Amino acid sequence: MEKGNENKINAIAAQFIEYLGGVSNILSIANCMTRVRCAVQDTNLVKYEELEKLDIVLSVIKGERTQIVVGPGKSGRIADEMKELLGLSDWKATKDALTSKRSTTSEILKRIANIFTPLIPAIIGAGLLNGIAGYFVNVLTMEGIKEIPIWIIFLQTIGNALFAYFAIYVGINAANEFGATPGLGGIIGAITISPNINIFSQRLGLFDADQPLNSILTTGKGGVIGVIAGVALLAYIEKRLHKVIPDVITTFFTPIISLTVVGGVLIFMLMPLAGYISDAIIKVFSFLILSEGITSILGGFVLAASFLPLLMVGLHHGLIPFYLVQLEQTGAISLFPVLCMAGAAQVGGAIAVYIKATNNPKLRNIIRSSLPVGFLGIGEPLLYGVTIPLGKPFITASIGGGIAGMFIALTKVQTIAFGPAGLTAIPLVLPDKMLYYFLGLCIAYVCGFILTYLFGVPKNIND
Repeated sequence: MEKGNENKINAIAAQFIEYLGGVSNILSIANCMTRVRCAVQDTNLVKYEELEKLDIVLSVIKGERTQIVVGPGKSGRIADEMKELLGLSDWKATKDALTSKRSTTSEILKRIANIFTPLIPAIIGAGLLNGIAGYFVNVLTMEGIKEIPIWIIFLQTIGNALFAYFAIYVGINAANEFGATPGLGGIIGAITISPNINIFSQRLGLFDADQPLNSILTTGKGGVIGVIAGVALLAYIEKRLHKVIPDVITTFFTPIISLTVVGGVLIFMLMPLAGYISDAIIKVFSFLILSEGITSILGGFVLAASFLPLLMVGLHHGLIPFYLVQLEQTGAISLFPVLCMAGAAQVGGAIAVYIKATNNPKLRNIIRSSLPVGFLGIGEPLLYGVTIPLGKPFITASIGGGIAGMFIALTKVQTIAFGPAGLTAIPLVLPDKMLYYFLGLCIAYVCGFILTYLFGVPKNIND
């Protein structure tokens, strides 16, 4: 990084820390693609107006976990610099302070987002490699070739390195989020994918030999939902054991007791319960998206139209477990491509605003700089710089996304992974559905544009 840019990022990070109430008020720092997420002790000490006035800031979402939207390519560097300025010596204490707070539904979803957001690049990479390998395997099978070339096996090896052990990655990240020991969190994840789970299930009469996936207990039952619940319990038990077991022996006895207790509860209670929950989730989404006729159409509209409000408050990553449940149980994701339509409709709406805002150079500059990443599936710059401040375009874009979501649901578009939406998601779509996905994007662009041009542009847009 050039010296000038490095100094600029350093100055921005210092300003963020100051306006967030200083070092003592910041509990944790994380980031996603476009925003810096900071948990604070006292929101009254945060200077929200000063933060919003900074040139680099597109928007600020208030709350105990304050989110500062800065756009793609900047959030990671700023978050890293803030961590450097704060130092890492007190992070264990601040993490414990954060995880001891009661969680609302919003806070739970944000925590889920913190668990999965660091894994998104790996999911995209591994998913694409698996998709490429799967495509050529299908081609070779149709041609009657039984021996798989070694280069395909190579791609499968890399792709499966994530998905075969995904529960372990989730366990480690969940432990970091909840304040448990990361290594123990990884063990909790590994337990859920152990082949020995089937042995327990068979001996207890819980295994369905004809339909193993319908077993009350089986390897992988409950997926990441069970892992997260298990690690949350692990964190609870670990913290209480540390308080009652003398320091001189806690290193030995705390892990043994924690793993034994949590392992038993996980296998015989949490995994079956999480399995029922995940099965119910699949049934709901299958009913809303994969049904035939009017149900599928209405489901696609409601789901796509509701995505921008979720993105607005930063809860969109809370949907990741639902994607994974679908991927684990059906081998593909139908929810993700439906939700992608919302961002595309927002792009169309922003173009309509740009055309009408002929005498508003500031707004046109924001749109012009935000459209490229909008087409690539990163919607926050347009969301916080255009549609939310103007109000009406936010509503028309949501409706336009819903219309395109109906088409995606009707044509049964599915993906092999998830990540950024828009045009960048095309390689993630099942090969025979790529054309339908692209047509869905075009519908979203056009509907977002028409609805916004006719009904969504404020009359005072040029004032």
